[in-house]
Amino acid sequence: MNMNMITIPVIALRSMTVLPDMVIHFDISRKISIKAVEAAMENDEKVLLLTQTDSAVKSPTAKDLYMTGTIASVKRVIRMPNKLVRVQVEGLKKAVAADINTEGDYIYADVQECSTFIEETDKVSDKAIVIGMNELLRQYAAANPRCNKEMLNHWLAIDNARELMSSVICDFPMEYTDRQKFLEMNNILDMYEYIAGILIELTQAYSIKEEISGKVRAKVDENQREYILKEQLEILNKELGQDEYSETNELEEKIDKLNASDEVKDKLHKEVKRLKNLSKGSSEVNVERTYIENCLELPWNNMSEDNNDIINARKVLDNDHYGMKDIKDRIIEALAVRNITSNTDAPILCLAGPPGTGKTSIARSVAAALNKEYVRICLGGVKDEAEIRGHRKTYVGAMPGRIIEGLKKAGTANPLMLLDEIDKVSNDYKSDTASALLEVLDSEQNSHFTDHYIEMPVDLSKVLFIATANDLSTLSRPLLDRMEIIEVSGYSVNEKLHIAKEHLVGKQLRKNGLATSLLKISDSALKHIILGYTKESGVRELERQIAKICRKAVTKLYEAGVFNADGTRNKEVKVCIRITDKNLTDYLGNIKYKTDKAYKKPQVGIVRGLAWTSVGGETLEIEVNAMPGSDDLRLTGNMGDVMKESAMIAYSYVRAITESGKYKVDMKYFDEHMLHLHIPEGAVPKDGPSAGVTMTTAMLSAVTGIPVRPDVAMTGEVTLRGRVLAIGGLKEKLLAAKLAGMKKVLVPEENVSDVEELDAEITDGLELVYVKDMSEVLNNALVL
Repeated sequence: MNMNMITIPVIALRSMTVLPDMVIHFDISRKISIKAVEAAMENDEKVLLLTQTDSAVKSPTAKDLYMTGTIASVKRVIRMPNKLVRVQVEGLKKAVAADINTEGDYIYADVQECSTFIEETDKVSDKAIVIGMNELLRQYAAANPRCNKEMLNHWLAIDNARELMSSVICDFPMEYTDRQKFLEMNNILDMYEYIAGILIELTQAYSIKEEISGKVRAKVDENQREYILKEQLEILNKELGQDEYSETNELEEKIDKLNASDEVKDKLHKEVKRLKNLSKGSSEVNVERTYIENCLELPWNNMSEDNNDIINARKVLDNDHYGMKDIKDRIIEALAVRNITSNTDAPILCLAGPPGTGKTSIARSVAAALNKEYVRICLGGVKDEAEIRGHRKTYVGAMPGRIIEGLKKAGTANPLMLLDEIDKVSNDYKSDTASALLEVLDSEQNSHFTDHYIEMPVDLSKVLFIATANDLSTLSRPLLDRMEIIEVSGYSVNEKLHIAKEHLVGKQLRKNGLATSLLKISDSALKHIILGYTKESGVRELERQIAKICRKAVTKLYEAGVFNADGTRNKEVKVCIRITDKNLTDYLGNIKYKTDKAYKKPQVGIVRGLAWTSVGGETLEIEVNAMPGSDDLRLTGNMGDVMKESAMIAYSYVRAITESGKYKVDMKYFDEHMLHLHIPEGAVPKDGPSAGVTMTTAMLSAVTGIPVRPDVAMTGEVTLRGRVLAIGGLKEKLLAAKLAGMKKVLVPEENVSDVEELDAEITDGLELVYVKDMSEVLNNALVL
């Protein structure tokens, strides 16, 4: 191959490769390309066309260009709008750039000009290549119906291998990168193999495409044929006065077999008759058909056989849940009564308590214990009555309400239906969703519950309804009256420890793929998690913390080689991770929550009260300072209206007893002093009357200077006359007092019955003093 060295302007092409013998035009807009064309026109009108390796590069350098290109003759230059220049070129011969310079106004290169395009071959090889190319081109044309026949005939008429391959590679639709690879080849046999590979690949692709298209066409033709035959058959049957066995006949058979009352069957038969009379193209056909199918899916009188074994039911409930004695006893009582009477009506229970205390999961266990189908209906955020009663079927897209959908899902008329988060039901000006639940939950009315969509009475009296709620104060009185309320209080530390050991640890070990021999969590570590990393009445956060430990343990075990790369166990490595209170921070970080402990010495004007929150009980430190000023009481700490009124009552009571009682204070004291009462953590809203005795004690201590015992906590509402009234949430408050290290707790005498119902472990270590008025509170709280 003879080569001559010349210097020539370069045009960098994007997404395009020009070959010898190609005539093509393209637009250029880059200044370096326009300058290269101008330089060529001033000399011999020749340029070197090099393709960019990356078309996104705007200012190419030598490394951005293929070194093999084509010397082309510039045939025509046209100035276009928007500063574009259209250039027509004709490829002359292949050239290889030895050196590329991009420093000037345009790119130019020193190139080796190839005297021939490809190496010549002998006549036999040349003939063989022509024959092979012709065969491949015919196969491609047969597979691709859109192949240009004139172009095919032109290719088949060429009897020179070099010319044939040059023509095919120039005219054949392919990627520019394929042309660039071809351009860089020098051996004619290599070129033939390359082009042959492209032709074979495209031929196969078009063959597969045609095969798929043929199958699709056949399927469409078959469906169309089936449709036409059905239409013809329907017309013939009408002419002969015969009804074919159709969808409506199938529906009627299902209605006859339905385990429902005669009224229901008659209604559905009328609906099927109406469906028959509807025109096939009517929009009501689908509405009517959907209505009938929904009615047929209802269980009506289909009942599942309940498990009436009381001993087994008690065993299932005890295995699944720790504590929760009240709800377990109530379920067992209902089962016992039903076993000895013919009354199958189910009670309507409402489990009320803080989040994470097992209300939803106990309902699932009750269903398992009684062998009932379990259906959960979440009512949180439901604000449309139609969600409960359904939409009338005249509406577009109408469907039954959630209660009927629940029955359909259960498949029996006596499932356990959980109405979850019933206190989150909301109302708006359009509808009252809570009122829609009244008929559902009224045992005297729900035997004839009517859904707007079904339009027939449905018996819900056999359904065991269990509702859950966090805050009963948001429920309407009529709705509360229809349910039997069972309070689900928060767990004590010991109860949480037991639940974690018996249920949560094992559950998370299984969930994270750990054997019990690989991870051990000590009781002391679990207790530290409960006290330092969670602040809740339930155990959800506790489970999340245990899951976090398991995840970190899996990672450490992987790193220690206990698991192979594919997740299988490496039995040769024996490692067990033990979590104690000493290394707990390595897995969970620093402690998140700290309990405010009792003061070591008596304090003036500082009293520890007890409060109930949605996540359990808390101790509430109340501070009072007396200072010179006008007759005034200042309140801070984000108190609600009820708590502010309690503070005013306490202030009035303190003024009354200090002006006339044994805590005598100068009459002018209140005229010359103001009291400032503050409850720390001002960002947290606080409300309720149960801090009355605490505020009163703190004010009297601040006024008289008498200190308050640091190990005493108290709770109770106070009246203007000093009487102490009952409060709620006593269990949670006593648990909070124990955690804070209190020794004595002052409790309203009216709460004696509540204390008697508590487990002994809750009151162990606490001296409970029952008080009926403020004089008894002060005698036990003040250091006299």
